[in-house]
Amino acid sequence: MFKQRFAVVVLAALFSSGAYAGHWTYEGEEGPEHWGDISADFAICAKGKTQTPVDIQHEVKVARFDAIKFNYVTAASEILNNGHTVQVNVPAGSFINVDGTDFQLKQFHFHTPSENSVHGKAYPMEMHLVHADKDGNLAVVAVMFKESSENKVLARLWKQLPTHADEKNILAEAVNPVTLLPKAKHYYRFDGSLTTPPCSEGVRWLVLKDPIAVSREQIDAFAAVVHEHNARPLQPVGARVIISE
Repeated sequence: MFKQRFAVVVLAALFSSGAYAGHWTYEGEEGPEHWGDISADFAICAKGKTQTPVDIQHEVKVARFDAIKFNYVTAASEILNNGHTVQVNVPAGSFINVDGTDFQLKQFHFHTPSENSVHGKAYPMEMHLVHADKDGNLAVVAVMFKESSENKVLARLWKQLPTHADEKNILAEAVNPVTLLPKAKHYYRFDGSLTTPPCSEGVRWLVLKDPIAVSREQIDAFAAVVHEHNARPLQPVGARVIISE
């Protein structure tokens, strides 16, 4: 019963901006360092032991490391500005398989600069593809963007970039999220949390190693929408083990 209630709470946090009392931001008196004090619902933001994002510094390499099985067969349907990020919703039918379990893709969204970093290196933008299994357990695939040439797939989304909070646009062009993944799917893995309130823990994090391209103009367009940045500061790794191939 507790597991089911936890799943409902986490999914409500992901898909309903009104699920929790307490307004939060990325700076000032309602910024990340104060999230744990804003509401009792957010207490784990301050007290949690496996919070995300992290700097991936000392990964443990393992001999047997199963590949993520991507089965993205549905195209993104709508793009919305929820006041904290730009989120792209995906109809049912797309999923990944991790540890023999299917996790359905619910949505993907963006942060600038990147929230996670690798060996001290941050990237100008990061995408999170959020998945849930039938019990509500979460798995997030993170993709880093490096500043380079224009990203042709992202350009199709940015054509309908919602510039105001609570604005939503139905996508005119079909965009399958598989086209926003790097060719190689090698990844780091660790246990973590949501990177926004309520900062719920128990999230599988799968950070792809290879970044994909994005132009400076595309980064700036997104930054303007989210008012310059929407990245939570790095959290202590603590006793967690980060594994990789």
